[in-house]
Amino acid sequence: MGITSLTYKDNHEKVNAYGAGRMPVGRGYKKYSAEASLTLYKEEVDALKAALVPGARIQDIAMFDITVEYARPSGYIQRDRVYNAEFTNDGVEITNEDGTISIQYTLIITHIGWDIVI
Repeated sequence: MGITSLTYKDNHEKVNAYGAGRMPVGRGYKKYSAEASLTLYKEEVDALKAALVPGARIQDIAMFDITVEYARPSGYIQRDRVYNAEFTNDGVEITNEDGTISIQYTLIITHIGWDIVI
């Protein structure tokens, strides 16, 4: 597959909770958020678009999961999963220095499973 880059991260914002004094007495938790991006070769994008029904855009592709596997130095295989991804943008940017054409896509996702068991 013509994936040149995948980035994913999540955030669960935390805030200090204060009582009568100057120092925090506890912690509060705000909403969880996650984000991801994917960079594909133009040929891969063209193949994805060719598989769509006429008139559909890449942003119309249904939600999908992305499973990432990589080996730890110990030999352990870690598996992360990016859940419910959808493309949010489309376009092409080319410069005369590029030997290949790659397109970066922002993905909307619901959450990330770190070191999941399949």
